[in-house]
Amino acid sequence: MRLLLLPIAAIALVLAGCSAGDEPDVDSVTAPELGACRLLEPGDVAASANAAPTVDCLQDHTAETYAVGPLPSELDDAAYDDADIGAFAYRTCSQAFMKFLGADESMALRTILSWAWFRPSEEAWDDGARWYRCDLVGGTEDAGDFVLLPTTAKGLMSSGVPEDKWMACVDGEAVPGAPRVPCSEEHTWRAVTTIKVGADKDPYPGDRLVEVKSRDFCDTSVSAWLDYPLQYKFAYTWFHEAEWKTGNRRSICWAWTTT
Repeated sequence: MRLLLLPIAAIALVLAGCSAGDEPDVDSVTAPELGACRLLEPGDVAASANAAPTVDCLQDHTAETYAVGPLPSELDDAAYDDADIGAFAYRTCSQAFMKFLGADESMALRTILSWAWFRPSEEAWDDGARWYRCDLVGGTEDAGDFVLLPTTAKGLMSSGVPEDKWMACVDGEAVPGAPRVPCSEEHTWRAVTTIKVGADKDPYPGDRLVEVKSRDFCDTSVSAWLDYPLQYKFAYTWFHEAEWKTGNRRSICWAWTTT
């Protein structure tokens, strides 16, 4: 997957910009411009390459390029769809995403914002282009529409208490299958905490252990977040070995709440 918010492997429920109109050649070998803004849609982020026209960042936009650079030299001879390229992009774009927003790991998983990465077109790749582009986007891949971004999203969460319009909620009876919405909108579930289920160098402990650890922590954590009510409902998002290999070590805890 290209987005930071990885596909849900299992969920359990328990009670400065560039000039408008710039349109790069899709097969250009030249790396994109850092800080460029675009009007991307959810369907755009599934593609390997993107040459959508840039817009002035003072105008409506749903994407901002926050990191651009050359691929490591050891990937010069890699195939276009080599898994090592994706692994490099995940590490690079996710770390730069948190730094750009001023968010920690937990907040980065609980925001409505996400990121997508792009590489050159296959033709440009064959011509020697070896760069990556990380775009912050206003929603996850399953969103119906991306939300509009501010002039720049840099430091948007550096206060530690971001506005609800940037945080992830769900409006529905259950979390799985429901698109995320900003918590400033009507909702029934809110992503309130995350749990780190393993250290960076740990081998994958197996589905059952990850699920049980996530369930037990989220039960306690959501109860505390809701101020220990007698009855409450919580859910948890946990991830499988494929996501573990890309570097994800966290599960997400959800509270049933309209606030």
